[in-house]
Amino acid sequence: MTISEFSPTQPVILGFDPGKDKCGLAIMGLDRQLYYHQVVVAPKAIATIETLRQQFPVSLLVMGDQTTAKKWKQQLQQELTDQLNIILVDERYSTLDARDRYWQMYPPKGLTKLLPQGMRQPPRPIDDIVALLLIERYLNRLTISRE
Repeated sequence: MTISEFSPTQPVILGFDPGKDKCGLAIMGLDRQLYYHQVVVAPKAIATIETLRQQFPVSLLVMGDQTTAKKWKQQLQQELTDQLNIILVDERYSTLDARDRYWQMYPPKGLTKLLPQGMRQPPRPIDDIVALLLIERYLNRLTISRE
């Protein structure tokens, strides 16, 4: 679990990469400052979201629109104590993008550096990085529509 030592005062966006077994969570400000990211087991995802909403001024939840999205959206709307605006974002190719972003955030060390980036496998699940990318895709869509 990674939490920034600075707590945001402005509203933040909660990124959610839903999955059958595990889910990625990330919190980012509108200024693209990353405050939190973690992979959790699916049964603990909603409780973790509730906890994050107590710690951060979450204004919106952005989640991927693929495989389990409809089921998760319905479950979130039923189980969250306070309603939260949920936006679905295109998550095609997000896993490939997340793998590249992982190596930017955590540069390879030792022999891993010698492998071409396309052959490197991150040593842990990267669903939280996918959640971070979903927030960025949402923010990019906002800035493109304003221009």
